[in-house]
Amino acid sequence: MEIVERFLRPPEGSYFLFGPRGTGKSVWTQHFYPDALRIDLLDPEVFRSYSSYPERLRQLLEAHPQQRTVIIDEVQKLPELLPLVHALIERDKQLQFVLTGSSARKLKRTGTDLLAGRAVLRQMSPYMAAELGDRFHLSHALTIGLLPLVLGSTDPQDTVRSYAALYVREEVQMEGLVRNVGNFSRFLEVLAFSHGSVLNMANIARECEIGQKAVEGFLSIVEDLLLAFRLPIFTRRGQRATVKHPKFYYFDTGVLRSLRPRGPLDRPEEIDGVALEGLVAQHLRAWLAQTTEPHELFYWRTRSGVEVDFVVYGPSAFVAIEVKNTARIHARDLTALKAFRQEYPPSRQMFLYRGSERRTIDGIVCIPCDEFLRALRPGEILI
Repeated sequence: MEIVERFLRPPEGSYFLFGPRGTGKSVWTQHFYPDALRIDLLDPEVFRSYSSYPERLRQLLEAHPQQRTVIIDEVQKLPELLPLVHALIERDKQLQFVLTGSSARKLKRTGTDLLAGRAVLRQMSPYMAAELGDRFHLSHALTIGLLPLVLGSTDPQDTVRSYAALYVREEVQMEGLVRNVGNFSRFLEVLAFSHGSVLNMANIARECEIGQKAVEGFLSIVEDLLLAFRLPIFTRRGQRATVKHPKFYYFDTGVLRSLRPRGPLDRPEEIDGVALEGLVAQHLRAWLAQTTEPHELFYWRTRSGVEVDFVVYGPSAFVAIEVKNTARIHARDLTALKAFRQEYPPSRQMFLYRGSERRTIDGIVCIPCDEFLRALRPGEILI
Protein backbone atom coordinates (compact mmCIF):
# COMPACT_ATOMS: atom_id res chain seq x y z
CA MET A 1 0.00 0.00 0.00
CA GLU A 2 1.36 3.43 -0.94
CA ILE A 3 2.22 6.04 1.65
CA VAL A 4 -0.92 7.52 3.21
CA GLU A 5 -0.72 11.12 4.36
CA ARG A 6 -1.40 11.13 8.10
CA PHE A 7 -3.02 13.92 10.10
CA LEU A 8 -0.25 13.84 12.71
CA ARG A 9 1.59 17.15 12.88
CA PRO A 10 4.70 16.99 15.08
CA PRO A 11 5.91 19.72 17.44
CA GLU A 12 9.11 21.60 16.72
CA GLY A 13 11.03 20.23 19.71
CA SER A 14 11.66 16.72 20.99
CA TYR A 15 8.68 14.44 21.56
CA PHE A 16 7.53 10.91 22.31
CA LEU A 17 5.44 9.23 19.63
CA PHE A 18 3.48 6.40 21.23
CA GLY A 19 1.22 3.97 19.44
CA PRO A 20 0.55 0.22 19.24
CA ARG A 21 2.63 -1.95 16.95
CA GLY A 22 1.58 -1.69 13.33
CA THR A 23 0.16 1.85 13.47
CA GLY A 24 2.91 3.10 11.15
CA LYS A 25 5.21 5.02 13.49
CA SER A 26 8.43 3.91 11.77
CA VAL A 27 7.05 4.40 8.25
CA TRP A 28 5.78 7.86 9.16
CA THR A 29 9.09 8.98 10.73
CA GLN A 30 11.02 7.67 7.71
CA HIS A 31 8.73 9.65 5.42
CA PHE A 32 8.66 12.82 7.55
CA TYR A 33 12.35 12.78 8.56
CA PRO A 34 14.14 11.10 5.63
CA ASP A 35 17.60 12.41 6.59
CA ALA A 36 17.46 11.92 10.35
CA LEU A 37 19.81 9.68 12.31
CA ARG A 38 17.93 6.54 13.28
CA ILE A 39 18.44 4.00 16.05
CA ASP A 40 16.18 0.95 15.78
CA LEU A 41 16.13 -0.86 19.11
CA LEU A 42 14.13 -3.72 17.59
CA ASP A 43 17.33 -4.68 15.76
CA PRO A 44 19.05 -7.17 18.12
CA GLU A 45 22.54 -6.00 17.20
CA VAL A 46 21.67 -2.33 17.69
CA PHE A 47 19.98 -3.12 21.00
CA ARG A 48 23.01 -5.02 22.29
CA SER A 49 25.31 -2.23 21.20
CA TYR A 50 23.44 0.54 23.00
CA SER A 51 22.48 -1.50 26.06
CA SER A 52 26.12 -2.34 26.73
CA TYR A 53 27.32 1.21 26.12
CA PRO A 54 24.63 3.97 26.07
CA GLU A 55 27.33 6.62 25.55
CA ARG A 56 27.48 5.39 21.97
CA LEU A 57 24.59 7.80 21.37
CA ARG A 58 26.78 10.78 22.24
CA GLN A 59 29.51 9.44 19.97
CA LEU A 60 27.01 9.06 17.13
CA LEU A 61 26.01 12.71 17.41
CA GLU A 62 29.62 13.88 17.59
CA ALA A 63 30.33 11.95 14.38
CA HIS A 64 27.40 13.67 12.62
CA PRO A 65 27.43 17.26 13.93
CA GLN A 66 25.30 18.49 11.01
CA GLN A 67 22.38 16.24 11.97
CA ARG A 68 19.78 17.95 14.12
CA THR A 69 17.14 15.18 14.34
CA VAL A 70 17.59 11.76 15.95
CA ILE A 71 14.93 9.05 15.91
CA ILE A 72 15.04 6.26 18.47
CA ASP A 73 12.56 3.53 17.59
CA GLU A 74 10.92 1.53 20.41
CA VAL A 75 12.67 3.50 23.14
CA GLN A 76 10.87 1.50 25.85
CA LYS A 77 13.25 -1.36 25.05
CA LEU A 78 16.09 0.64 26.59
CA PRO A 79 14.86 3.33 29.00
CA GLU A 80 18.45 3.72 30.22
CA LEU A 81 19.01 5.91 27.17
CA LEU A 82 16.61 8.60 28.36
CA PRO A 83 18.87 10.27 30.96
CA LEU A 84 21.50 10.68 28.26
CA VAL A 85 18.90 12.02 25.82
CA HIS A 86 17.82 14.49 28.51
CA ALA A 87 21.41 15.65 29.01
CA LEU A 88 21.97 16.06 25.26
CA ILE A 89 18.80 18.17 24.90
CA GLU A 90 19.90 20.37 27.82
CA ARG A 91 23.32 20.87 26.24
CA ASP A 92 22.08 21.60 22.72
CA LYS A 93 18.61 23.15 22.42
CA GLN A 94 18.70 22.73 18.63
CA LEU A 95 18.68 18.93 18.86
CA GLN A 96 15.38 17.18 18.24
CA PHE A 97 14.77 13.66 19.48
CA VAL A 98 11.80 11.68 18.18
CA LEU A 99 11.27 8.78 20.58
CA THR A 100 8.80 6.17 19.35
CA GLY A 101 7.32 3.47 21.53
CA SER A 102 4.62 0.80 21.57
CA SER A 103 4.55 0.45 25.35
CA ALA A 104 4.87 2.75 28.31
CA ARG A 105 5.12 -0.10 30.82
CA LYS A 106 8.89 -0.37 31.20
CA LEU A 107 9.23 3.42 31.24
CA LYS A 108 6.74 3.61 34.11
CA ARG A 109 8.29 0.66 35.96
CA THR A 110 11.75 2.22 35.91
CA GLY A 111 10.37 5.51 37.21
CA THR A 112 11.33 7.39 34.08
CA ASP A 113 9.87 10.90 34.12
CA LEU A 114 9.64 11.23 30.34
CA LEU A 115 12.52 13.71 30.21
CA ALA A 116 11.09 15.92 32.95
CA GLY A 117 8.68 17.55 30.56
CA ARG A 118 11.38 18.39 27.99
CA ALA A 119 9.56 16.26 25.42
CA VAL A 120 5.83 16.37 24.69
CA LEU A 121 3.62 13.40 23.86
CA ARG A 122 2.03 12.51 20.53
CA GLN A 123 -0.17 9.54 19.68
CA MET A 124 -0.17 7.45 16.51
CA SER A 125 -3.51 5.71 15.95
CA PRO A 126 -4.83 3.34 13.29
CA TYR A 127 -5.87 5.09 10.10
CA MET A 128 -8.80 7.46 10.17
CA ALA A 129 -11.32 7.14 7.35
CA ALA A 130 -10.54 10.68 6.14
CA GLU A 131 -6.85 9.78 5.83
CA LEU A 132 -7.71 6.88 3.52
CA GLY A 133 -10.25 8.82 1.44
CA ASP A 134 -11.67 6.64 -1.32
CA ARG A 135 -9.67 3.68 -0.01
CA PHE A 136 -11.88 3.56 3.09
CA HIS A 137 -14.65 0.97 3.02
CA LEU A 138 -16.82 0.69 6.11
CA SER A 139 -17.52 -3.02 5.68
CA HIS A 140 -13.81 -3.82 5.38
CA ALA A 141 -12.96 -1.61 8.35
CA LEU A 142 -15.50 -3.47 10.49
CA THR A 143 -13.93 -6.79 9.50
CA ILE A 144 -10.16 -6.26 9.42
CA GLY A 145 -9.81 -2.89 11.14
CA LEU A 146 -7.65 0.04 10.10
CA LEU A 147 -4.12 -0.86 11.16
CA PRO A 148 -1.59 0.24 8.50
CA LEU A 149 0.28 -3.03 9.08
CA VAL A 150 -2.85 -4.97 8.15
CA LEU A 151 -4.07 -2.83 5.25
CA GLY A 152 -0.60 -2.81 3.71
CA SER A 153 -0.30 -6.59 3.88
CA THR A 154 -0.74 -8.94 0.92
CA ASP A 155 -2.98 -11.06 3.18
CA PRO A 156 -4.82 -8.71 5.57
CA GLN A 157 -6.97 -11.45 7.11
CA ASP A 158 -3.95 -13.57 8.04
CA THR A 159 -2.03 -10.54 9.32
CA VAL A 160 -4.80 -9.37 11.65
CA ARG A 161 -5.32 -12.94 12.92
CA SER A 162 -1.65 -13.21 13.86
CA TYR A 163 -1.39 -9.70 15.32
CA ALA A 164 -2.26 -10.64 18.90
CA ALA A 165 0.08 -13.64 18.77
CA LEU A 166 2.88 -11.30 17.64
CA TYR A 167 2.23 -9.04 20.61
CA VAL A 168 2.10 -11.92 23.07
CA ARG A 169 5.37 -13.32 21.75
CA GLU A 170 7.41 -10.12 21.32
CA GLU A 171 6.00 -7.78 23.96
CA VAL A 172 4.69 -10.07 26.69
CA GLN A 173 6.70 -13.29 26.55
CA MET A 174 10.10 -11.85 25.63
CA GLU A 175 9.80 -9.05 28.19
CA GLY A 176 8.71 -11.51 30.88
CA LEU A 177 5.59 -9.49 31.74
CA VAL A 178 3.58 -12.56 32.77
CA ARG A 179 4.47 -15.96 34.16
CA ASN A 180 1.77 -17.93 32.39
CA VAL A 181 1.42 -16.91 28.75
CA GLY A 182 -1.46 -19.35 28.25
CA ASN A 183 -3.52 -17.64 30.94
CA PHE A 184 -2.79 -14.26 29.39
CA SER A 185 -3.82 -15.42 25.91
CA ARG A 186 -7.06 -16.79 27.34
CA PHE A 187 -7.60 -13.48 29.12
CA LEU A 188 -7.30 -11.55 25.83
CA GLU A 189 -10.08 -13.69 24.32
CA VAL A 190 -12.39 -13.35 27.32
CA LEU A 191 -11.74 -9.62 27.45
CA ALA A 192 -13.00 -9.31 23.86
CA PHE A 193 -16.52 -10.04 25.13
CA SER A 194 -16.27 -6.91 27.30
CA HIS A 195 -15.58 -4.65 24.31
CA GLY A 196 -18.06 -1.78 24.49
CA SER A 197 -19.25 -2.85 27.94
CA VAL A 198 -18.65 -2.03 31.58
CA LEU A 199 -15.89 -4.26 32.92
CA ASN A 200 -16.85 -6.92 35.46
CA MET A 201 -13.56 -8.14 36.91
CA ALA A 202 -15.17 -10.94 38.91
CA ASN A 203 -16.86 -12.42 35.82
CA ILE A 204 -13.66 -12.21 33.78
CA ALA A 205 -11.68 -13.89 36.56
CA ARG A 206 -14.25 -16.68 36.80
CA GLU A 207 -14.27 -17.23 33.03
CA CYS A 208 -10.45 -17.29 32.88
CA GLU A 209 -10.23 -19.44 36.03
CA ILE A 210 -7.67 -17.11 37.60
CA GLY A 211 -7.70 -14.70 40.55
CA GLN A 212 -9.18 -11.22 40.32
CA LYS A 213 -5.83 -9.64 41.18
CA ALA A 214 -4.26 -11.48 38.23
CA VAL A 215 -7.04 -10.12 36.00
CA GLU A 216 -6.33 -6.57 37.17
CA GLY A 217 -2.62 -7.09 36.50
CA PHE A 218 -3.32 -8.47 33.01
CA LEU A 219 -5.60 -5.53 32.24
CA SER A 220 -2.88 -3.12 33.32
CA ILE A 221 -0.47 -4.82 30.90
CA VAL A 222 -2.96 -4.62 28.03
CA GLU A 223 -3.44 -0.89 28.62
CA ASP A 224 0.29 -0.21 29.01
CA LEU A 225 0.87 -1.98 25.69
CA LEU A 226 -1.69 0.43 24.19
CA LEU A 227 -3.89 -2.45 23.03
CA ALA A 228 -6.97 -1.15 24.83
CA PHE A 229 -8.44 1.77 26.72
CA ARG A 230 -11.12 2.48 29.28
CA LEU A 231 -13.77 5.14 28.81
CA PRO A 232 -14.78 7.02 31.97
CA ILE A 233 -18.32 8.01 32.89
CA PHE A 234 -19.46 11.61 32.28
CA THR A 235 -20.65 13.09 35.59
CA ARG A 236 -20.22 16.87 35.36
CA ARG A 237 -22.95 18.74 37.24
CA GLY A 238 -25.60 16.20 36.42
CA GLN A 239 -28.73 15.65 38.48
CA ARG A 240 -29.32 11.98 37.69
CA ALA A 241 -27.38 9.27 39.51
CA THR A 242 -24.87 7.60 37.20
CA VAL A 243 -22.85 4.42 37.33
CA LYS A 244 -19.19 4.66 38.38
CA HIS A 245 -17.34 2.06 36.35
CA PRO A 246 -15.68 2.73 32.95
CA LYS A 247 -16.33 0.96 29.66
CA PHE A 248 -13.68 -1.04 27.86
CA TYR A 249 -12.57 -1.04 24.21
CA TYR A 250 -9.83 -2.69 22.19
CA PHE A 251 -7.96 -0.06 20.19
CA ASP A 252 -8.82 -1.47 16.74
CA THR A 253 -11.88 -3.26 15.40
CA GLY A 254 -9.84 -5.79 13.45
CA VAL A 255 -7.91 -6.77 16.57
CA LEU A 256 -11.22 -7.18 18.41
CA ARG A 257 -12.52 -9.47 15.66
CA SER A 258 -9.32 -11.55 15.72
CA LEU A 259 -9.54 -12.09 19.47
CA ARG A 260 -13.24 -12.73 19.88
CA PRO A 261 -14.11 -16.40 19.25
CA ARG A 262 -17.21 -17.07 17.22
CA GLY A 263 -19.45 -20.11 17.26
CA PRO A 264 -22.97 -21.28 16.43
CA LEU A 265 -24.42 -19.41 19.43
CA ASP A 266 -22.89 -16.06 18.49
CA ARG A 267 -25.28 -13.82 16.56
CA PRO A 268 -23.55 -11.84 13.75
CA GLU A 269 -25.52 -8.67 14.55
CA GLU A 270 -24.23 -8.77 18.13
CA ILE A 271 -20.54 -8.56 17.21
CA ASP A 272 -21.32 -6.23 14.28
CA GLY A 273 -22.90 -3.78 16.71
CA VAL A 274 -19.98 -3.69 19.14
CA ALA A 275 -17.54 -3.56 16.21
CA LEU A 276 -19.29 -0.48 14.80
CA GLU A 277 -19.30 1.19 18.21
CA GLY A 278 -15.59 0.39 18.59
CA LEU A 279 -14.80 1.80 15.16
CA VAL A 280 -16.44 5.09 16.12
CA ALA A 281 -14.57 5.03 19.45
CA GLN A 282 -11.16 4.63 17.82
CA HIS A 283 -11.93 7.46 15.39
CA LEU A 284 -13.00 9.78 18.18
CA ARG A 285 -9.81 8.98 20.12
CA ALA A 286 -7.72 9.70 17.03
CA TRP A 287 -9.60 12.98 16.54
CA LEU A 288 -8.94 13.92 20.16
CA ALA A 289 -5.24 13.02 19.89
CA GLN A 290 -4.69 15.26 16.86
CA THR A 291 -6.95 18.18 17.80
CA THR A 292 -5.03 21.03 19.40
CA GLU A 293 -7.76 22.10 21.82
CA PRO A 294 -8.08 19.79 24.86
CA HIS A 295 -11.18 17.63 24.61
CA GLU A 296 -12.12 14.51 26.53
CA LEU A 297 -14.11 11.41 25.65
CA PHE A 298 -16.66 9.84 28.02
CA TYR A 299 -19.81 7.75 28.03
CA TRP A 300 -22.98 8.39 30.05
CA ARG A 301 -25.11 5.83 31.85
CA THR A 302 -27.65 6.35 34.60
CA ARG A 303 -28.26 3.83 37.32
CA SER A 304 -31.63 3.14 35.73
CA GLY A 305 -29.85 1.93 32.59
CA VAL A 306 -30.23 4.89 30.19
CA GLU A 307 -26.96 5.04 28.23
CA VAL A 308 -25.33 7.25 25.61
CA ASP A 309 -22.35 5.66 23.89
CA PHE A 310 -20.04 8.70 23.75
CA VAL A 311 -19.79 12.20 25.12
CA VAL A 312 -17.19 14.56 23.65
CA TYR A 313 -16.52 17.44 26.02
CA GLY A 314 -14.20 20.38 25.43
CA PRO A 315 -13.84 24.03 24.40
CA SER A 316 -15.40 23.61 20.96
CA ALA A 317 -17.57 20.53 21.40
CA PHE A 318 -20.12 19.20 23.85
CA VAL A 319 -21.70 16.40 21.86
CA ALA A 320 -23.56 13.25 22.90
CA ILE A 321 -23.26 10.45 20.32
CA GLU A 322 -25.29 7.28 20.03
CA VAL A 323 -24.25 4.54 17.59
CA LYS A 324 -26.63 1.88 16.27
CA ASN A 325 -25.99 -0.89 13.76
CA THR A 326 -29.34 -0.33 12.06
CA ALA A 327 -30.40 0.95 8.64
CA ARG A 328 -33.61 2.50 9.98
CA ILE A 329 -34.22 4.99 12.78
CA HIS A 330 -36.83 4.10 15.39
CA ALA A 331 -38.18 6.48 18.01
CA ARG A 332 -36.78 4.33 20.84
CA ASP A 333 -33.26 4.72 19.39
CA LEU A 334 -33.30 8.42 20.30
CA THR A 335 -34.60 8.02 23.87
CA ALA A 336 -31.18 8.12 25.55
CA LEU A 337 -30.07 11.19 23.59
CA LYS A 338 -33.26 13.02 24.58
CA ALA A 339 -32.63 12.13 28.21
CA PHE A 340 -29.09 13.48 27.94
CA ARG A 341 -30.37 16.70 26.36
CA GLN A 342 -32.84 17.11 29.21
CA GLU A 343 -29.97 16.67 31.69
CA TYR A 344 -27.53 18.88 29.74
CA PRO A 345 -29.42 21.45 27.60
CA PRO A 346 -26.22 23.10 26.21
CA SER A 347 -25.18 19.84 24.55
CA ARG A 348 -25.77 18.77 20.98
CA GLN A 349 -26.91 15.27 20.08
CA MET A 350 -25.88 13.03 17.22
CA PHE A 351 -27.22 9.63 16.14
CA LEU A 352 -24.99 7.49 13.89
CA TYR A 353 -26.56 4.62 11.99
CA ARG A 354 -26.06 2.36 8.92
CA GLY A 355 -28.59 4.13 6.71
CA SER A 356 -27.85 6.43 3.77
CA GLU A 357 -29.76 9.64 4.58
CA ARG A 358 -28.77 12.55 6.80
CA ARG A 359 -31.80 13.69 8.81
CA THR A 360 -32.77 15.80 11.81
CA ILE A 361 -35.40 14.32 14.11
CA ASP A 362 -36.63 16.25 17.16
CA GLY A 363 -33.49 18.37 17.03
CA ILE A 364 -31.16 15.34 16.92
CA VAL A 365 -28.83 15.15 13.92
CA CYS A 366 -28.93 11.65 12.41
CA ILE A 367 -25.92 10.88 10.19
CA PRO A 368 -24.92 7.76 8.27
CA CYS A 369 -21.90 6.32 10.08
CA ASP A 370 -19.88 6.09 6.86
CA GLU A 371 -20.46 9.78 6.16
CA PHE A 372 -19.52 10.78 9.72
CA LEU A 373 -16.27 8.82 9.73
CA ARG A 374 -15.17 10.12 6.34
CA ALA A 375 -15.80 13.72 7.42
CA LEU A 376 -14.08 13.47 10.82
CA ARG A 377 -10.88 15.52 10.68
CA PRO A 378 -8.71 16.97 13.48
CA GLY A 379 -9.36 20.64 14.10
CA GLU A 380 -12.88 20.55 12.66
CA ILE A 381 -16.03 20.50 14.78
CA LEU A 382 -18.07 17.31 15.04
CA ILE A 383 -21.36 18.81 13.83
